[in-house]
Amino acid sequence: MSKKKKISLDTFIGLIGLFLVWESLYFVVAHPVIPEPIKTIGLFIEVFPLLLPHIFSSLFRILSAIVISFMIGVPLGIWIGASKWADRLLSPLLYFIYPIPKVAFLPVFMLVFGLGDASKISLVVWIIVFQLILSVRDGIAQIDQSYYQVMRMMHASKWQTFLYLLYPAILPQIISGLRVCIGIAVASLFFAENYATQYGLGYYIMNAWSVIDYSQMFCGILALCLVGFLLFKLIDLLEWFLTPWNKSM
Repeated sequence: MSKKKKISLDTFIGLIGLFLVWESLYFVVAHPVIPEPIKTIGLFIEVFPLLLPHIFSSLFRILSAIVISFMIGVPLGIWIGASKWADRLLSPLLYFIYPIPKVAFLPVFMLVFGLGDASKISLVVWIIVFQLILSVRDGIAQIDQSYYQVMRMMHASKWQTFLYLLYPAILPQIISGLRVCIGIAVASLFFAENYATQYGLGYYIMNAWSVIDYSQMFCGILALCLVGFLLFKLIDLLEWFLTPWNKSM
């Protein structure tokens, strides 16, 4: 079976599994809060044009936060992983900050950056950047010291050491970190979009919930699932292009 057919089959199986779980909950719970799957999917297709502005708003915030986190987290993680001095100085600070429930800082970001997209993007960056820093740092820490000795024996420059040793070592860690970050970013943005906005899937879902329109609420949840699924597929595509040594796996 070709890779493309396998991916399509896996996606189809996942959709069938999701539908069966939803259908089971609909019959077991027997409450309006779980709408009928078939009717809700039909409504989702009908209102999809109305959902598009909310989808694009959420996508813009998530992608902006991931790009900013990448630009901050990857260089900082490389520095901490490659420098013992930086590791001793910054790793204890990361261990103190990382477990803090950072969603509590949303009022702070709203006061500093205003009520627009900047505060919501900043909150998501604040939440996910530490995951990327630690993923890159750990990827470098796992490199065997003998590889550095080989690079020195070959008189490799710092750029060549990065390109042929550090880059292949940390890239899988970055990809794994991005997968974790997507789930965290979607959950964090859902929380942030409940405040001071009229566009975004978080706003759409909670607005439907407030007017007791559970079918519309589930349409928003389906749209959020679609956004997460597309982002995960984008990460898979990046992994396929950027890690050619994994293509045979």
